[in-house]
Amino acid sequence: MNVRLSDHSVATVLGRAAGGVEPVLDLIASDPLRIKARTFSSRDPDRSALDAVLDAAAAVLDAFTVPGTAAWEAADADRRSRWWVARLGALGTLAVASPSVFGAALNRLPLQDLLALANQILVVVAVAREHGVRDRDRQVTLLAAVLLDRDVTDSDADVTDSDADVTDSDATVDDGQAARSSGRAFAVARLLWRTARAVRALSAELDRRPRPGRTMSLLAAIPVVGVAARYVGEYAALRRAVGASVERAHSAASR
Repeated sequence: MNVRLSDHSVATVLGRAAGGVEPVLDLIASDPLRIKARTFSSRDPDRSALDAVLDAAAAVLDAFTVPGTAAWEAADADRRSRWWVARLGALGTLAVASPSVFGAALNRLPLQDLLALANQILVVVAVAREHGVRDRDRQVTLLAAVLLDRDVTDSDADVTDSDADVTDSDATVDDGQAARSSGRAFAVARLLWRTARAVRALSAELDRRPRPGRTMSLLAAIPVVGVAARYVGEYAALRRAVGASVERAHSAASR
């Protein structure tokens, strides 16, 4: 029988998970090849062939409003939030839904619920940052309320402390390896897996997370077609979680 974790235990795990998410979000917005920087300047008509190729690549990134581009800088918080849901969230949801291709035999494994919670953590943190929630304690309080329906106070969210219920080996996210991953999709997939490992101490809380509706859950039990149903259901649950987090962030800011 699962034992309900203390608020401090929940805060510790969520704090470490959020800490592992941020380096990859920063990686997505980074510009090591200085391609995104080209979106902020006009094109030189006498540019070389290489510069023309790089400018074309920059134009594509700008058209998709990728973090770090001129279009991203011009976008408001709501538009940026939609980008994180539609890009990062959609990619993570695909990984969450994939086991449903086998139907009921695999689609309710604990790992799938952990991946779903990890995906929700990634996107909620990304969106929260766009709405000014960058303090770790505030992020933890937000995650606990929106994803686990837990009222965690600032004192509970002291993520610098250790906790007897959660060991470092269970809860620490190896953000360095994730941030060094080559390719955005690979980095996100690795981050999703590591975040799922980090939050496995929250197994007793998984039923509290935003979940697919009953109809989609039933359809997800059907082999092959279940993956589409699981995807739609989990994506809808993710959107609800993001909507609740934005509402809560705005409410806190107005106080």
